[in-house]
Amino acid sequence: MVGVNALTLDEAYRAINFDTIILLFGMMIVVANLQISGFFALVSERVVEHAHRPLILLAAIVLVAGVFSAFFVNDTMCLVLTPLVLEITTTLRRNPVPYLLAVAMGSNIGSAATITGNPQNMMIGSFSGIAYRHFIVTLSPPSAIGLVLVILLVALVYRREFTAPGTVDVQKQRVRVHRGLMWKSIMASLAMIAFFFGGWPVPKVAIVAAALLLITRRVKPEKVYRRIDWSLLVMFAGLFIVVAGIERTSLERDLIELAGRLHLENAFLLSGFSAVLSNLVSNAPAVLVFKPFIAHLADPARAWLTLAMSSTYAGNLTVVGSVANLIVIQQARHRVKIGFWEHFRVGMPLTVLTTLIGAAWITWFAR
Repeated sequence: MVGVNALTLDEAYRAINFDTIILLFGMMIVVANLQISGFFALVSERVVEHAHRPLILLAAIVLVAGVFSAFFVNDTMCLVLTPLVLEITTTLRRNPVPYLLAVAMGSNIGSAATITGNPQNMMIGSFSGIAYRHFIVTLSPPSAIGLVLVILLVALVYRREFTAPGTVDVQKQRVRVHRGLMWKSIMASLAMIAFFFGGWPVPKVAIVAAALLLITRRVKPEKVYRRIDWSLLVMFAGLFIVVAGIERTSLERDLIELAGRLHLENAFLLSGFSAVLSNLVSNAPAVLVFKPFIAHLADPARAWLTLAMSSTYAGNLTVVGSVANLIVIQQARHRVKIGFWEHFRVGMPLTVLTTLIGAAWITWFAR
């Protein structure tokens, strides 16, 4: 964009939405401290340990993935849960595929409920100015229904795994925990979430929480920095610049006219277009494509919430629909191969049902 003079260098700098970058960076530091302390592994292992039947084990995995993803970014939960699920299913000699799909799909659906659940929601939170509390009140009910649907559809597609007689006896695993760091990180996270609900600026709260954890550190900062996805931060900065350049062309006017002709103020239509585009270019770029004309719709706040819901739920459609899916598949590839069809036969009905439920909820019940 700078090279073809669509933007000057100063305009490119100004195009970067630093609220999104700072929020993402702060959340990465908080999550890295929780991860290093062993908190996620400990909670996941303790919850799964008490699941004595395959269906209960599946439900436990979905709920852990969904609830934690809502507050601590879905990609992180996939990184934490995939090795644990692989170890448990291998030890018990069970089919790991349905449980791994539950990790990816549960984390995607749970992450839609809050601004801090995934990168595209962070962008939407910054662009729209929607309060954290309003965001979660609107999108947590359809996400809760979606988590139930994950359990039901996975159990239906892999019914042999869940109807066979027998119990699941998960042996108690020893999890390495840095207790001092864990309790400090938990307190910082709880305070951060409380300030989110209190209406404080989300990027400011996240970066202050991150700074406090670094200042009072119990581990070398290099350990934390190694877990930050620097390439994702750079990619987001680049996406902002590309979209700002496109907004200087006639494409923005064309998109606004197209949105008017297609009646994208309708939650069902907007959800459908968002789902398709999210699987073509990924959900974060899709959000930026919609950005120019959302402000011109009759109810921009409702449109942003619809976009957050549909672009995230659409991540379950195919294996390349979200980064969370790819993380699970790549981490598990040395033990099991999850192909396109294996994922699609659960992901397709799940995406259709959750997107329709989400659009209906926003249309008829959300305020």
